[in-house]
Amino acid sequence: MEPHYTTTPARARTDVRGGTPAPAGPAPITADRVRRLGLGLAAGTLIWVVTIFLFDPSAGGTAGRIGDLGGLAFQIGLFGLLVVQSRTGATGTSRASVIMLRIEAVLLALASMWSLLHAILPEAAGDGALLGVLDLFWPLSMFGMFVISVKLLPARRWRGLLRWWPLVAESWGVVTVPAYVLVGDAASRWVGGGHLLVGYTMLGLLLALRPEDVLPEGEAGS
Repeated sequence: MEPHYTTTPARARTDVRGGTPAPAGPAPITADRVRRLGLGLAAGTLIWVVTIFLFDPSAGGTAGRIGDLGGLAFQIGLFGLLVVQSRTGATGTSRASVIMLRIEAVLLALASMWSLLHAILPEAAGDGALLGVLDLFWPLSMFGMFVISVKLLPARRWRGLLRWWPLVAESWGVVTVPAYVLVGDAASRWVGGGHLLVGYTMLGLLLALRPEDVLPEGEAGS
């Protein structure tokens, strides 16, 4: 029997799944939106700095509530920073990098909830167990921002000063917590407020002035 050959290509099977698709990249963001979110970060930080310098947030009462609302303004600005970091793939585009930013958003949301509730609820409720738990997310969210700033360096997605300045800004907790332990609340207010001005306020201004340094090359004019 002679062998029989065919040149008809095999039909594609429809009963099996295709290969695992490559993970989608970050959603695009325009330079104008980076500028707006940078200005929002700078403004929110300045609001908090003013409340720190003019009032004593640890004193309780009206001063404490004003301090809480100032902190909330800062946290709203941080959400804008997270949007820029996420949309530009600042820490990389791996699944772990994406998840890290999402976890930070949850931590920041819980910390922001504490700021709002502690500012508006009666003092008796402010000392309750629920707010005691939410209060833990303030330092956790700031530590998360510090981890992001460290991860941002080897990712090399941001350029120039904006690659390095998040580490300056997001070392706020690393600087102010030891200052509180060493010199007490009164002096640490000035340390913390000054660090916010140098760190997060400047970071927001850099984003507003140099959005092209966080966008993929060739998209700065988008």
